[in-house]
Parts: sequence; structure tokens; C-alpha cells
Amino acid sequence: MFILLAKKKFYAAIAAILGLTMGTIFFMGTRTITVGQNNIQAPLEKVNVAQNVIALTVNVDWGEEQIPKMLEILEKDQAKATFFLTGRWADKNSELVKEIAAKGHEIENHGYSHPHPDQLSVEGNNQEIMKTEKIIERTIGKKTTFYAPPYGEKGESGVRAASEAGYTTVLWTLDTVDWQPASNVDLIVQRVVNPKTRFGVKPEKKGAIVLMHPKPNTVLALPIILEKLKQEGFSFVTMEELLSLKIDN
Repeated sequence: MFILLAKKKFYAAIAAILGLTMGTIFFMGTRTITVGQNNIQAPLEKVNVAQNVIALTVNVDWGEEQIPKMLEILEKDQAKATFFLTGRWADKNSELVKEIAAKGHEIENHGYSHPHPDQLSVEGNNQEIMKTEKIIERTIGKKTTFYAPPYGEKGESGVRAASEAGYTTVLWTLDTVDWQPASNVDLIVQRVVNPKTRFGVKPEKKGAIVLMHPKPNTVLALPIILEKLKQEGFSFVTMEELLSLKIDN
């Protein structure tokens, strides 16, 4: 009992120093430390697996003209991906949503209007997620269960809203940063095939989650990425498949 009280006082002291409330969540990689009684699931940044598998994810709020090209490349290389769609995009591109699903790729939730989740309340984030869930379920007959927060924001309100709605929040291990104008094909390939952290250490690619967007340079980089990673012995799975392969630490 004494140890438990000491831990609570310790976390409370941290919260006080940082000017945070007792409901604040501290993210350490994929683990979550909670202060008080507010236990929610931490975002996924990587999955511990035994197999040489990687999950390719594509966040979509624009770029519909690039999607058919991406689907063609993925099909040619027998690779599966997870497409996180905003509700407003899915609503305007329902036939393309159906095509993505028909090709065997996973379709998941990217919120409705691509706001900054950290600037919304829990209820506001819940509305974004649920509105998109209904559109996608109406379109392909399947409920979404994974949520990729816009801008990769992982503040409490967005993560809590997703967790309380039964979702797993997904971030990434390797970011192509392909949305930046300076991201040419070589840079995009390097950030996935030969990645380095800011400390110069190569992160483990087994069980990695790769973040992409439907950009022209990404389309050009994709077959190169797939070929190089296949040469390293990797195969490409959806988020659902990746979670099914998870092993305990």
C-alpha cells in the first residue's frame, strides 16, 4: 500500500511540475503511463512480430488521381496496404473506396474533415471518427476499427475518443514525409529502405508501420521500396494482419 501511494504521489508531482492535470497521459514509445484512473490504449507505432512483415499505410484526404496507380503497383507486387480515409474524401469517392476494398486492401478511419485532433474535445474527436465510420460502413459494409489521427497528433482528447469508441490509434515507425515538396523519389525510398533515427541508429523494420500519402513521387518510389524490401525478405500486410501476428515482448 505504501509503495502504491508513493507511486501516485510521484506521478502527481510530475503532473504538477509540468502543469498537467491528473488525467494526463505520458507516451513512451508504444507504452502508456497514466496518472490517476484514466487508462486508455496508447497509439501503435510498431508491432512486435516474429515474421519479416511490414504494414504499409496510406493516409488519404486528397490525391485520388494517384490511387489507381498505387493499386496497380501493389497488385503487381502482391502487396497489401491499409488505406486510412477521411470521411469527406470517402463520401466523394465512393467508387474508388469500393475498388480499394475489392483489391483486398484494408480501409480504416482518418477522421472526417482532417482537423487537428489536439484542438478538439473528446466529443469533437468522437464525432469525427463516428461520422467517418458510418460513411465507410455504408460504402463497403465493414466497420472501421483502426484510427490514424490527422497530423499524427496524439494528445489525450483524440486518443481517448478513439479508445472509448473501440478503436486502436495508429501512428508509424517509418515516415516517408512524402507530403513535403522537397521529398523526391530518392529521399522517400531512403526513409523506408535505409531509415535512420535522429541518433543515427537504424530502427528495426520487422513489424514496422510505414506512413505514405497519395503523392506523385510516392507512386514513383513505391515499386522501388517494394522491390528492395522484398529482397530483404519482407512481405507486406494490412494492419489487421499485423496485429494478428503480434507476440509478447
